[in-house]
Amino acid sequence: MSNLTNKKSKNSDLDGSSLKQHTPMMQQYFRIKAEHPNEIVFYRMGDFYELFYEDAKRAAQLLDVTLTARGKSGGEPIPMCGVPHHAAEGYLAKLVKYGLSVAICEQVGDPATSKGPVERKVMRIVTPGTVSDEALLDARRDNLLVAACRTSEHYGLASLDMSSGKFSVFEVESSEQLLDQIARLNPAELLLPEDLNEKALLQERPGMRARPPWDFDFETAERELCRHFGTKDLAGFGCEQLQSAISAAGCLLSYAHETQRTELSHVNTLKRSHPEHNVQLDAATRKNLEIDQNTQGTEENSLFDVMNSCNTAMGARTLRRWLNSPLRNLDELNLRLDAVNELKSALNTDELRDELKLIGDLERILGRVALRSARPRDLSRLCSSISSYPQLQQLLAQNQAPLLKNLAVSISEFPKLQTLLESALIENPPVVIRDGGVIAEGYDEELDELRAISTNAGDYLVKLEEEEKARTGLSTLKVGYNRVHGYFIEISKSQAADAPTEYIRRQTLKNAERFITPELKVFEDKALSAKSRALSREKALYEELINKLACELLPLQTSADAVANLDVLCCLGERAATLNHCRPDLIEEGDLNIQEGRHPVVEKVLDAPFVPNDLELNDSQKMLIITGPNMGGKSTYMRQAAVIVLLAQIGACVPASTATIPLVDRIFTRIGSSDDLAGGRSTFMVEMTETANILNNATEQSLVLMDEIGRGTSTYDGLSLAWACVEHLAHSIKAYTLFATHYFELTALATELQGVANVHLDATEHGDDIVFLHNIKSGPASKSFGLQVAKLAGIPSSILSAAQQQLRILETQPSENTQPQTASPSVSSSTNTQTLQADLFASPEPSPAEQALKTLDPDSLSPRAALDELYRLKRLVTGDW
Repeated sequence: MSNLTNKKSKNSDLDGSSLKQHTPMMQQYFRIKAEHPNEIVFYRMGDFYELFYEDAKRAAQLLDVTLTARGKSGGEPIPMCGVPHHAAEGYLAKLVKYGLSVAICEQVGDPATSKGPVERKVMRIVTPGTVSDEALLDARRDNLLVAACRTSEHYGLASLDMSSGKFSVFEVESSEQLLDQIARLNPAELLLPEDLNEKALLQERPGMRARPPWDFDFETAERELCRHFGTKDLAGFGCEQLQSAISAAGCLLSYAHETQRTELSHVNTLKRSHPEHNVQLDAATRKNLEIDQNTQGTEENSLFDVMNSCNTAMGARTLRRWLNSPLRNLDELNLRLDAVNELKSALNTDELRDELKLIGDLERILGRVALRSARPRDLSRLCSSISSYPQLQQLLAQNQAPLLKNLAVSISEFPKLQTLLESALIENPPVVIRDGGVIAEGYDEELDELRAISTNAGDYLVKLEEEEKARTGLSTLKVGYNRVHGYFIEISKSQAADAPTEYIRRQTLKNAERFITPELKVFEDKALSAKSRALSREKALYEELINKLACELLPLQTSADAVANLDVLCCLGERAATLNHCRPDLIEEGDLNIQEGRHPVVEKVLDAPFVPNDLELNDSQKMLIITGPNMGGKSTYMRQAAVIVLLAQIGACVPASTATIPLVDRIFTRIGSSDDLAGGRSTFMVEMTETANILNNATEQSLVLMDEIGRGTSTYDGLSLAWACVEHLAHSIKAYTLFATHYFELTALATELQGVANVHLDATEHGDDIVFLHNIKSGPASKSFGLQVAKLAGIPSSILSAAQQQLRILETQPSENTQPQTASPSVSSSTNTQTLQADLFASPEPSPAEQALKTLDPDSLSPRAALDELYRLKRLVTGDW
């Protein structure tokens, strides 16, 4: 949570008597700061934004700018720092990344007429979840503002993408589901009631804001939403019964209005989401599958990185949303697959993708149009983008997939807007409207005239001088200009008396007289103010242009959304063709069968060819117990199964030769080891918490990946836990399960539990080295290869030798039955299976004692030598030296 949240500046609550000790300008600053105690205030002074006191100290540290002092106020030096107005975006971006909010305070008064400090006003508040400026956003990632609260028995969530206007609500039933959904949305800013219990679990999340409980009042929220959408009630959005979600949405919308200080016209509908229609992925699963970021927290070599070849930023964001929210609707998925499969081989796919390259980030451009913050280049990009729509429609008409035909209908043409923008804007407009030079010549007659006056003043004066000389016959007459007296007609002393009567004396010089005429005075007024008037006129025309575009927001947004979806489908078609992916056969339920499956990320980073593997889960083997050496590929085999299922349920082709995929409701993973030091949880506690989540929430239609359950505690405790988990998953849940383990005792369960089978990842020895074959085979592994893997890791040879010797000693000790007892009737009735770990790890090589006996010649030994040899053999066996 930001340190600024709910923390007042020490200068924000000055009383009236304290204020009087300060200068008028600082009094104005304190009044503004008091209204925004939780934000850093950018206080406009000329060409700089200045920051004072605690704001200055913190910003100087974060922004790496110099902390200085501005004289004294109230008898004390004023800590301050500043950033240039024209470069403010870069500094704002840094502060927003730290999860901070900034109040932009502008000069709104006229310095020429102001008595005392120029009037200033906070024009907008930049917060992590409400930014819309291009420079402050990641083009390929949604920037969401999310609010969550609880009323009665449900948790309500609302999310808003300020840059595109996408606004949605939904409800979940449990605290775990709430945390999972927040992990899925990954908001830039999160609004929570101060009294929400789960707030403590999210305390360290950047951009978390605690809001008073009354901000989530249901009746207030309902009125605010109805007012914004201009409706009598919320029945038309299908969410009128979602009291918690409406409460969250009302708080979110009020916060957005509070920060933007304008109507959010691009937020024109409220969509009800249905989490149950999507595959549920908890935070651990998202992390383990590296869906859109790797274990280091970057995008490189994530699933998104491998699958993304979108040509538009909004397409990339849509793909990311699809990957994080797989579908469970078979009809919708088959529509996507039909389109992707056609684009995979269509002759015009490359043409479609080339056309998409010409389209800008229309979602965010239109958002800035609605917020009245669009820049000239935004409008230029909008113009060039909509000019591509007719060609897109023509290319889509050549395809037969129903989804592609629907997208062609949704992508409208905007000839009037295109003509308007082409006539209004110059070809390459500047970044901002501030200095003008944006509106094209010929668009507005008044602007053209003002520009002509400003740029052609010299020609006008030359022409006027020639005309006046010819009219008056005064040879010494000339027209001039200076900054003090403006424009004038100058005549020598000798001819001044002959000046026409309409000439008005302006200045007397030693050798000449200067005059002004009514005509020249009119020109002077125009010329001297032409530049500022031209700029004012240009800004007015630009605002008028923005307003005209705002009237077409809804159809423009609909078309942009269709383009984004088309871009994703083209991307998935290209990926399928390039990476040799096949169309999966999706079924509601039944057997999961993958032939020659591959992991797309591992395949990308490998220098050697990837070894594909099959996977079949059905009633006779719905759980596979996977054994084999470390580094043998168990984790890759498990994860590739989850990735293939996930890709199938976003409507993508999958890395396999063939695949039949039943729709799953959830994907769970318990892979790897990590602790939670901040939360006070050990590695084993994290492991058990994730395991508990799976055992409590998995269903028969879930895909479960579990790796090394019980390894974080003692051998017998861990083995017993793993044993019980396997039993419960096989007997009670019957989910599609891949269970990797180093407890070889568990392999006995394949003969005792219905639906459980053993497979292993193969490896072989070559001399003292190990070669991983990475191919899956039936049955349990015969050896662990632990010492060989340790050698590969660089363990010193002396330690390896000692370990080898200790292993031989352990292998020769009497074995005890270490198999845990089970309460399962099917297992307790069977004979005890002697699955001894020592036997499974046994080495085929003779022990040192056996080798010594083979070379021993008893007949050649004296009684004393024989006794010594006997003691030596005993030491070889017991290790007692």
